[in-house]
Amino acid sequence: MKRIILITGGARSGKSTHAEELALSLSPNPVYLATARIWDEEFRQRVIRHQERRGPEWTNIEEEKELSRHRLEGRVILIDCVTLWCTNFFFDLKSDIDGALTAAKEEFDRFTAQDATFIFVTNEIGMGATSDNELQRKFTDMQGWMNQYIAARADEVILMVSGIPVKIKE
Repeated sequence: MKRIILITGGARSGKSTHAEELALSLSPNPVYLATARIWDEEFRQRVIRHQERRGPEWTNIEEEKELSRHRLEGRVILIDCVTLWCTNFFFDLKSDIDGALTAAKEEFDRFTAQDATFIFVTNEIGMGATSDNELQRKFTDMQGWMNQYIAARADEVILMVSGIPVKIKE
């Protein structure tokens, strides 16, 4: 039975750790679908730390944009993360908010048409001050709208606050 779970929160709120624990509680062999592009060496090291935290029970897939290329019916899939995934659309489409948002929504719909359990991790980047950088404001808008889109379709939404999961939709 298809199920969509969204885990959101700020930086270092415990989103990924909670998502990994949840995935392992639902399946002995979950899928980890990583959406990151490696932008620089610091980020590469961050990715390596995430990979080392996961054990051999995980099936690891790296996919920057086309999640639906992977047929994963009947599996528990952790998608980490929506923010980096949206960044890929945003930059590839030259900061076109409407185009990036449309492309991300369409790909989300194609991917989640499968009968699987999806655990999406995302960031709440719009909870702070409004940036004085136009590009950042555009991306914050796009990301916020994508979070709303996923949350509206999710069966469950969890907000992570200081390592504590707070259910905001059940």
